[in-house]
Amino acid sequence: MLNAQQRAIVKATVPLLESGGEALTTHFYRMMLGEYPEVRPLFNQAHQASGAQPRALANAVLRYARHIDELEQLGGLMAQIINKHVALRVLPEHYPIVGTCLLRAIREVLGPQVATDEVIAAWAAAYQQLADLLISSEERVYEQTAQARGGWRGGREFRVIRKEQESAEIISFYLAPADGGPLMDFVPGQYIGMRLVIEGVEMRRNYSLSAVPNGESYRISVKREPNGKVSNYLHDRVGVGDSLELFPPAGEFTLRPSTKPLVLISGGVGITPTLAMLTAALPQGRPIHFIHCARNAGVHAFREWVDEQARRHPQLRRFYCYSQATEGAPQPDAVGLLDREQLARWLPEERDIDVYFLGPKPFMAAIQRALRELGVPEQQCHYEFFGPAASLA
Repeated sequence: MLNAQQRAIVKATVPLLESGGEALTTHFYRMMLGEYPEVRPLFNQAHQASGAQPRALANAVLRYARHIDELEQLGGLMAQIINKHVALRVLPEHYPIVGTCLLRAIREVLGPQVATDEVIAAWAAAYQQLADLLISSEERVYEQTAQARGGWRGGREFRVIRKEQESAEIISFYLAPADGGPLMDFVPGQYIGMRLVIEGVEMRRNYSLSAVPNGESYRISVKREPNGKVSNYLHDRVGVGDSLELFPPAGEFTLRPSTKPLVLISGGVGITPTLAMLTAALPQGRPIHFIHCARNAGVHAFREWVDEQARRHPQLRRFYCYSQATEGAPQPDAVGLLDREQLARWLPEERDIDVYFLGPKPFMAAIQRALRELGVPEQQCHYEFFGPAASLA
């Protein structure tokens, strides 16, 4: 347990983390992934190359140090980390590796004059406190999913029973348990973890579940990324009858019970979890505004399905915004970037609403800012940024 002196030391490092946290975490990842190949599958190498993973970790470390005396303030961050870890199958044996490399990075980046033995001891205690909390929380989730009807622990073999092109970039995969057993339910908005071995290299990814539970199969809808090893492998080399290893559903970006008008806003492949949310919400009869942004009609997935739901359910209004309109293709309701003025026209007049939004980070930041300026209370906005988990493991 951290003592008072160690807490004070950790809090005193906040200014150093504010100025040099990303350099520290970049060094940490380079060291850990170079020396411990067993943890490489837990990290997306594209996020490493872009710097997104080090930035996410630096922000997480900074928030942890700031709130070392009041960890309850980290509720949302902790839930995100735990769910990401569970979906990727992070295990207790991974934590000592992370701790060893984190302490070495602190010493090597800050130098022995700053990272004294007392500072290292304080951060060792702080990391152990966090690791113990995460390990116990993750174990509870692993056990709950194992005990659920149709649940399991670890990897489970699934077979592709259907593969469907949804747009120029997105393909849906329908996945059923190879053992023929029951399949656990999930909450709309959650995702599954996947383990693959491509050319002898193990990789793990998370994919949103894009259809509501049916007890028989899961659907994921995968966008082909230009340099995405996993997405290109799935698109080009995985077909009907092939097997994939999945981890159980996880995630806290989920549709919550409510009778308020519902607003679903998505950008690009961020549409995938909102499809399951929309399907689950339609029988409730609540007003729904479905807003989707895409580059053009060619990459807009599921448009016909959403349009059909709008024809069948009068409480559903749908709006599309394309960066560019294409002659001869289905037209959007607006062209350009979705700004505050356009969003104001598409939102319900009342501001006592529930809003869920998901998409690329710049899109998310713009939507978050616009909603705040339009008077939508923060507590009624639910979102999850694309990209790496802001985790310490």
